[in-house]
Amino acid sequence: MITGKTKVCGIFGYPIGHSLSPLMHNAAFKALGLDYVYVAVKVAPEDLAAAIKAIRALDLVGVNITIPHKEAVTHLLDELSPEAKAIGAVNTIVNCSGRLIGDNTDGKGFIKSLVEENKIKLQGKKVVLLGAGGAGRSIGVSLLKNNIQVLYLHDVAVNRRNSLAAALKNISSEKKVKPLGQDGLSQAIKEADILINATPVGMKPTDPCVVDPALLTRKLFIYDIVYNYETALLKEAKRKKIKCANGLGMLVNQGAISFELWTGKKEPVSVMRKALTRRQLIVSARG
Repeated sequence: MITGKTKVCGIFGYPIGHSLSPLMHNAAFKALGLDYVYVAVKVAPEDLAAAIKAIRALDLVGVNITIPHKEAVTHLLDELSPEAKAIGAVNTIVNCSGRLIGDNTDGKGFIKSLVEENKIKLQGKKVVLLGAGGAGRSIGVSLLKNNIQVLYLHDVAVNRRNSLAAALKNISSEKKVKPLGQDGLSQAIKEADILINATPVGMKPTDPCVVDPALLTRKLFIYDIVYNYETALLKEAKRKKIKCANGLGMLVNQGAISFELWTGKKEPVSVMRKALTRRQLIVSARG
């Protein structure tokens, strides 16, 4: 039961109707008997500053930040964690008595999903990363911290791609980070061990495959961070019997870290995953 004592947290994004975060967090609160509620809030870019101020005014415990606000929000907070500073993007805000602290749990959640759940060894691997937005930034930083051989970085927005490449070179080396235009992408995929889609392509069921399907071979492991649909990329991977994963593991693991930051309680990861898996089964059954 929600009362005047219920603590509120949530997620800001635009659009936001697709988010499964309320489902998994509210299941976790219920499992631990915590008087919390998690809500999704549609926040247009022009309203972001006002929405961040509202965290204090409404005494929210904290919020997650998603597309398209992860980078813009960094300038609106009182403090950034070392992780968020290195990445240049925030996906979690904690309200510490009116002081808003930005953190980023995306990269840690991604690595946990890739390494622990999918049993992928990263050391010495060649990786193609598609997307230089907030999620791409966190994934790129985390990959370089895990001793990959080379990171091929592609984004259709040239300025964004080059900006991230420059930032990543500051924490690794010139040789490890290679920004690519469309002309170099095909060869990079042929050489790569891992292909990661961190773009929004695939968030709509009508979206095409983010790369030419002819480039996909069984040498690759494919990870698509989109979790609410089976993207065209993953459909092609499964058709060709290529090992792959969607972003459900990343969603659960990054959310679990946020949960602990807000509540101080150890996150019930199995409960969160079960809630999302049940939802996916229901959606699949409905066709």
